[in-house]
Amino acid sequence: MDSRTAIDHFLNTIAKRPTNAPRTGRLAFALDATMSRQPTWDRASHIQSDMFLAAQDLGGLLVQLIYFRGFRECRASGWTDNGAALARKMANVTCQGGLTQIGRVLKHVQKEHHKAPVHAAIFIGDACEENADELCHLASELGILHVPVFVFQEGSDPTATIAFKEIARLSGGAWAPFDMNSPAQLRDLLKAVAIYATGGRQALQDQCENTSARQRLLEQLKGPTP
Repeated sequence: MDSRTAIDHFLNTIAKRPTNAPRTGRLAFALDATMSRQPTWDRASHIQSDMFLAAQDLGGLLVQLIYFRGFRECRASGWTDNGAALARKMANVTCQGGLTQIGRVLKHVQKEHHKAPVHAAIFIGDACEENADELCHLASELGILHVPVFVFQEGSDPTATIAFKEIARLSGGAWAPFDMNSPAQLRDLLKAVAIYATGGRQALQDQCENTSARQRLLEQLKGPTP
């Protein structure tokens, strides 16, 4: 599956999700901040910050920033609708060598959901160094709780691809690759998820841009409601 086909599949998967999203959504935004992502970290940070600012413009979305790096360091911010504050937090994060901690992220999202509903989670990473079966089990539990995980993969590591696709599938979310040479691609996909998590089709209609991934998503939402 090439990048364009995979992205179309990702958007189509979102289109098939229920459209009665709550007006105030909660979106967990998780990042791999280990050393392998250092070469593209600064550019990705700017793109991810754009998503936080876009979420602020929506006014009905709370976001929590989660990242892991170094030796078992996994941190989470508080829930906030202040996109500028989240962008500043993102700017202060630097990459450190260490193994992936995706399992801790999935467990954290599940714990947060039990406190108050989490309507979607995004994970951005390039590697998976954990037991895939254990991650699949955690993803399945999130699927039962109706917490979809939307996974964006940087690079093309085959082990990560297999794990990431399963995490997305079992949780009821979707997977898509992205290329840092095409930053607009990731920016539009992130904004599309943020908008959709806030208010479903209507929010997407109100915020849509003609040349973005949001427009392609909107076109796929024109059919009968699932």
